[in-house]
Amino acid sequence: MKIQITDSIFIDGSCMTYNFVRSSGPGGQNVNKVSTACELRYNVKDDLIIPFHIKVRLLQLAANRISKEGVLIIDGNEYRTQEMNREAVFKRLSAIVIQSSIIPKKRTKTKPSFGSVQKRLSDKKHNSLTKNQRRHSID
Repeated sequence: MKIQITDSIFIDGSCMTYNFVRSSGPGGQNVNKVSTACELRYNVKDDLIIPFHIKVRLLQLAANRISKEGVLIIDGNEYRTQEMNREAVFKRLSAIVIQSSIIPKKRTKTKPSFGSVQKRLSDKKHNSLTKNQRRHSID
């Protein structure tokens, strides 16, 4: 089962599982009785539908949320109902996948201009002279 994230990005729905646990968030006394917090487990390594370059970047971006087995774990307990927490968790997953689909620009090395180097050196010399004048001369 494919789940569409964007027009061109799909993930395998069979690699996702939802677990509902007791929440520490809003809900009053209901918190002690009903499991409303949602825990999404998405097996990134077993997903064959997601493109490889997105999978690699996803493993880098969410490295602290991914277990040794390659399972991305996202918790959600902002809302009082299971449905809203499930939607919030899925939105977070899709945001992470979309963010990992963006390829960062390569940084090009640049040299400082001749004028900026000269200005830096003259400023250093000026600071040095100022500090030397502040010294107490002991003769």
